Amino acid sequence: MSDYEQFKKDILSLTGIDLNAYKERQMKRRINTLSNKYGFKDYSDFYQDLKKNEEHRKQFMNYLTINVSEFYRNPLQWQILETKVIPELLTQANGTLKIWSAACSTGDEPYTIIMVMKELFPNVKVKLLATDLDDKVIDYAKEGCYNYKSISNLPANYIQKYFKKNASGMYQLSHDVMDCVEFRQHNLLADRYDTNFDLIVCRNVLIYFTEEAKMEVFKRFHASLRPNGYLFIGSTEQILQARAIHFEPQYSFFYKKI
Repeated sequence: MSDYEQFKKDILSLTGIDLNAYKERQMKRRINTLSNKYGFKDYSDFYQDLKKNEEHRKQFMNYLTINVSEFYRNPLQWQILETKVIPELLTQANGTLKIWSAACSTGDEPYTIIMVMKELFPNVKVKLLATDLDDKVIDYAKEGCYNYKSISNLPANYIQKYFKKNASGMYQLSHDVMDCVEFRQHNLLADRYDTNFDLIVCRNVLIYFTEEAKMEVFKRFHASLRPNGYLFIGSTEQILQARAIHFEPQYSFFYKKI
């Protein structure tokens, strides 16, 4: 058994994170970078440090998650959500939508959803859960303060209406939007999933998982959706053999529970 194999077992026991679920080459590269930064050349020494040093352990867990996000990323996909998916969901939802933004990173995605709902479906009640493994990005999201690059894809009227530029040149999001999102720490590979969602959004995250881990998450998403609910995934992703796990591809990157 290699040193890394033992390290994976030890990390699972210590943190609940199963490194087997991530693509090995990418994950080893990230771990080696952090281990070298702390001055460790050996996985077992690095593990002993993580076991004893709570701050290093938290940094390690947060470093494993890949946080790349921006508001209204891939606008054409958001337009499908606005014009096709949400109107269809509302025909069966009695004026309320339950939505989960999974692996939400710095909050760009759940906040975009709330702005879309406020602008286009103002009479609809939205219950929106946003989750991520990384507690630091959740803290960042709760601050609601972004640089212009993060928000530049948004329609101009959204920026004007929901953001205020502060003295340092950052854009502060309105509490009208921020107060509509519940943030929670969550491990997609280990924690329990809530149920009866109308819509689950999980974009550009599962590309880092192995095919087996990806399929397991897709199955769990399916179980978490109500009948005819939708899963919205990223522009670099697809569900291979979607119908075998009872998802119907409806539009590009949108899958309907069947």
